[in-house]
Order: sequence, then structure tokens, then C-alpha cells
Amino acid sequence: MNLGELSHRAAAVVTAIQQQLPLEIRALAVGVPVYYQPQPDAGILAEGFEADILGLFTGNPIGTEISHADPAPPRILLYMDSLWAQADGDLAEFEEEVRLTYLHELGHYLGWEEDDLATRGLD
Repeated sequence: MNLGELSHRAAAVVTAIQQQLPLEIRALAVGVPVYYQPQPDAGILAEGFEADILGLFTGNPIGTEISHADPAPPRILLYMDSLWAQADGDLAEFEEEVRLTYLHELGHYLGWEEDDLATRGLD
């Protein structure tokens, strides 16, 4: 599958997830833009992230002040090449990887730490 097809499928998964969230979380989730990129850019890799990272939340979690160190608005990045590779080219598995990765990154936006995410099965 090409990037456009994978991105379209991933966006459909994210939309379906958002529609199933409780109303108070749904309102927050739809306010965070999701970007579908083939792979992390050089800046992300320079920060020490692995090239096969599945997704990333950037910006400040909800309820925190915008810091001068990271003034960028919150956003979720999903990396199509890594998600597709993780799924071994299986579309159903790809959609499941997108679901888990999106919820994991959304959890970071909600202020959940790695332990909180693991407790919720999103690690």
C-alpha cells in the first residue's frame, strides 16, 4: 500500500476511535491534530528517537502551561511506514497498530505517564 492509502485507512481508524470515546474525552481528542507521516524527520531522530517509532505526541499535555522550551501546539504524529512494517503488511494488524498507537499518544496529551498507559493496556 502507498502512503496515501495507509494515511486514509489510519485517519478512518482515528475517526472511529474518536466517535467511541466518552463525550468529555472526545471533545479533547478531536481538538488535537493528527498528522500522518511516512517516517520521523531528522529533528525527531536527532532527539534520540528510534527510526522505527510508531507515533509521537508533541507539545504540552492538556492542563499544563505552554513552556518556552516547547511553545508548539499539541499534535499527534503517526508514522505510516513503521506502523505498516510492524503489521507485516497485514491491513487488519495495521489498523490495530494505528488504534493502539493513537490511543497511546492521546494518553500523553491527557497527561498520562508511561505507567498509566501500561495500566490501560496502551504500552
